[in-house]
Amino acid sequence: MQYWTTSVNPAAWVAMALAVCFLLNIVAVKWYGESEFIMASTKILLLIGLVMLTFITMVGGNPKHDVYGFRNWSHGVMYEYYTDGATGRFLGFFSVMVYAAFSVAGPDLPALAAGEIQNPRWTIPRVVKMTFYRIVGFYVVGVLAVGIICSPRDPRLLSAINAGAAGSNASPWVIGIQNLGIHGLPDLINVLILFSGWSCGNAYLYSSSRTLYSLARDGQAPKFLLKCNSSGVPIYCVLTVSLLSCISFLVADTSAVTVLYWFIDLTTCALIITYTSMVCVFLGWYRALKAQGIDRKTALPFTAPFMPYFSIIAVTIGSLITLFNGFSVFKPFSVQGFITAYFGLAFFVVMFVFWKIYHKTEFVDPATADLYSGKAEIDEECRIWEDGGLEERRKAELAQMHWAKRMWEKMW
Repeated sequence: MQYWTTSVNPAAWVAMALAVCFLLNIVAVKWYGESEFIMASTKILLLIGLVMLTFITMVGGNPKHDVYGFRNWSHGVMYEYYTDGATGRFLGFFSVMVYAAFSVAGPDLPALAAGEIQNPRWTIPRVVKMTFYRIVGFYVVGVLAVGIICSPRDPRLLSAINAGAAGSNASPWVIGIQNLGIHGLPDLINVLILFSGWSCGNAYLYSSSRTLYSLARDGQAPKFLLKCNSSGVPIYCVLTVSLLSCISFLVADTSAVTVLYWFIDLTTCALIITYTSMVCVFLGWYRALKAQGIDRKTALPFTAPFMPYFSIIAVTIGSLITLFNGFSVFKPFSVQGFITAYFGLAFFVVMFVFWKIYHKTEFVDPATADLYSGKAEIDEECRIWEDGGLEERRKAELAQMHWAKRMWEKMW
């Protein structure tokens, strides 16, 4: 693995990753789904393994037989950032929350893939409900574990960050494992991180191309993007997004960490605006259902709990993070930081206002909103699954499986 990271041109790795993602996205969604399942499984296995490793080592299961427990929390778990005191600790928490938004992108993928999912009214609710538990299990528990195995004040970690070290060299997991005298695992972690990166690229190429295709269908992008191949894949959308992805070659330079932070700032703002906008659309749809006397719990196959209150909270938090995510660029003022932190917000506002003025569109009255166009076609398409006893057959298949395999299947 050391040979891989030092002897191969980084640009070659970027080119190979882009080529693999492109090829996987131009085949039928079945094969894309299978490949994504395999690569995503490596992320799950990696995180489960690291959490288990943390627990085993913290109780003394390490070469040094050091029962370190929660020693790395002895100086506290919240550190100051940008300023001192309670304000500094809050800003430290806030800045971590902004970067967390960059990390947990992806819960919108089931909605984007809805048109290519079999039995969507049964599959999508099952996947969406599991998303919450996956985020809690993999991200929250993972953050808890990494704070246990490696101190945020570890000299090697701070040195790696200050030196702009890339890959696993700056990973607190790897540094914590190495501090315990465990050898060999950092190389394995590097391999799994490679597959994890491929999985992310694969998923976001899919979501970006389908988003572009939807824009073309709505007349908000060129019509040539509607062209699909024999497998139903929007080939020109995939090609366009793949060409734009060539900007990834910037990270092959020696300033890879700087470029990574640019991408994080740009995409974090865009992701938060996207999610906030999605929740705003949901609130508009919720109001339309209520104004037209439609009961969500009886008319829909799945309803999220605590609505619309959680949605209102989500819009509030999303708006605040969007406005204040670049607080650190003002003093001292950084032109580069300001652009990367707020370009997404400016682009969103300009395009929204332009579309409203140029096309003279109006906000829809909830009482007269069209909630039924296209539903008949979807009902007809879903009848093959809903009238064919697919759910009953699936339950019978799960009942015949070994309990371990049944648990694994239910995760997906």
